[in-house]
Amino acid sequence: MVSTALLHDFMTVKHQKIKRDRGLICLATIAFICTIAFHPLLGNTMSSPITFLTDPFLQFPTNTSVRVVWFTEFLGKEHTVTYGEKLEKRAIAQTSQLSRTREDRESWIGKQREDGTLFPQPTRRQIWRHEAEITKLTAGTRLPYFVTSVDDNGTFIQSENFTFSAAPLPGKPLKILLTSDHQLKPMTAANLQKVEETIPEIDAVFHSGDLVNTPDRASEWFDDNRGGAFFPALQGHANYELEKEGITTRYRGGKLIQSAPIFTTVGNHEVMGRFSIDADLDRQMSDAIPRAVAERLYDRLDSTEEDETWIADRSFNTRTYEEIFSLPDRQTYYAVTFGDIRLVVLYITNVWRSPSLEPNIRGRYREKESDFDRPENWGYGQFIFEPVARGSRQYQWLESELNSTEFQNAKYKIVMFHHPPHTLGGNVVPPYTDPVQQIDRDSSGKITSIRYDYPQEKDYIIRDVVPLLKSAGVQLVFYGHSHLWNRFKEDNLNFLESSNVGNSYGAHVGDRLRPIPPNSNYIALGDPHGLEAIVPNLEPLLDEMGQPLPYIASNDITVFSILDTGTGTVSSYRFDTRHPNSEIVKFDEFEI
Repeated sequence: MVSTALLHDFMTVKHQKIKRDRGLICLATIAFICTIAFHPLLGNTMSSPITFLTDPFLQFPTNTSVRVVWFTEFLGKEHTVTYGEKLEKRAIAQTSQLSRTREDRESWIGKQREDGTLFPQPTRRQIWRHEAEITKLTAGTRLPYFVTSVDDNGTFIQSENFTFSAAPLPGKPLKILLTSDHQLKPMTAANLQKVEETIPEIDAVFHSGDLVNTPDRASEWFDDNRGGAFFPALQGHANYELEKEGITTRYRGGKLIQSAPIFTTVGNHEVMGRFSIDADLDRQMSDAIPRAVAERLYDRLDSTEEDETWIADRSFNTRTYEEIFSLPDRQTYYAVTFGDIRLVVLYITNVWRSPSLEPNIRGRYREKESDFDRPENWGYGQFIFEPVARGSRQYQWLESELNSTEFQNAKYKIVMFHHPPHTLGGNVVPPYTDPVQQIDRDSSGKITSIRYDYPQEKDYIIRDVVPLLKSAGVQLVFYGHSHLWNRFKEDNLNFLESSNVGNSYGAHVGDRLRPIPPNSNYIALGDPHGLEAIVPNLEPLLDEMGQPLPYIASNDITVFSILDTGTGTVSSYRFDTRHPNSEIVKFDEFEI
């Protein structure tokens, strides 16, 4: 076990004094180089200057304001944003500490390679978030800015110069990156680098969930030593080596969110399960159970915690996600206006369970055989985190939003969530509904099986949400989860899944069946809800018979999509990582 003192020494930065010269913007370059070259957890023997943990990034611009956020591993004495045409204005940031960010034996951090050499058990990582709201901005005017922090010893550091603006005015043409399921996957850094090379000025990023793998593992957000952590990849500081067919290429990601706001969605990988001080973080994540079950299982007589905190710690929570991002009214579903777009973000995702039917697996269709008499170990199937069925709080909120003036007046009405309504991927089965538990017993009353059924006719997305979106005139539903590209259309509603970003789990077509229980009515091939996937209309990939494929599901070819509000089109591009010098191909485009 690592002592507290040793961990403190390990995570303490050796400071190097940098004199502050208010007249020299070149300090930004120094800070930038230091950010790449040094980090307190990298195990360098030389003296390591203090650095930012991330570049600044932008959150939730309004007609007159924008939020600037960045992270450090020190509390510090002062954190400011300097901005304006002549960099003549300053705004003071508010600082808060992330409460659940930790490392464990499975972290890739410093000299540790998922082997527990530095963190044999979960250990809290001290990380602070700084956010400044810049007000009294003029819509449509872009201004330069940089951020500065002074650490606890008075050391001054400064970022590069970037630009920000208030929310764009209606009528301004925008280019929006539609992306999903980064999860530190192998092709993500290459994907985002090609986005920047193809579309140099991205106006916003819409991310439909699964930003990392395990949300409480700090290094996955900031500094995973494989080089593909979430923020570095989206800020052009990744350092990911991708080897394909004997060729190794290093990708840096794209410098995107320093000057373009990112709007995010809760995916299943943004949700942690039951909190523990000693269980590995992946185990804690998979140990999620429904909130109603937590209330039944745990004795609350001695609890002094507030109801929501008590329940979340014993069921599931999105605490780290909510602490990292600026969410309107701290809601995990929300709506914003951005130029001509009204973006509605829903919390539609469920816990992921294995489709395996093996007796030693706690899966989506059954409980682990050895746990039949231990309900505290049950997984309760692939249960839904936040209800969205007709009559639920989220559904009622959605009804109100779709009737709002802001939504009705928007030129483009876009809805984003994580779980697919239509897909050729595997994660659309079983139906998106509450699991129905079936417990079988023998004549003595002993449990012989615990099964979960999911009635097809009660799929809440198809039964309740999609009809509401169609009647409200939504033009595009964007989602992820299955790690592939495919699109569908029903009446005037377009469905796009553009999540073949970092890797793929394949498409279920031809003879590639989804793993489903025998004698079930779940759909093993194609879209379970009867829509035909649309063949890309520019340059589709071809199968071995030379026929065009209506999807991309590849671990060599990465895909990204761009919404252009000037033309009202969504364009999708592909890049073959086996050929690092190859062209980026626009293979599909449709109007919304």
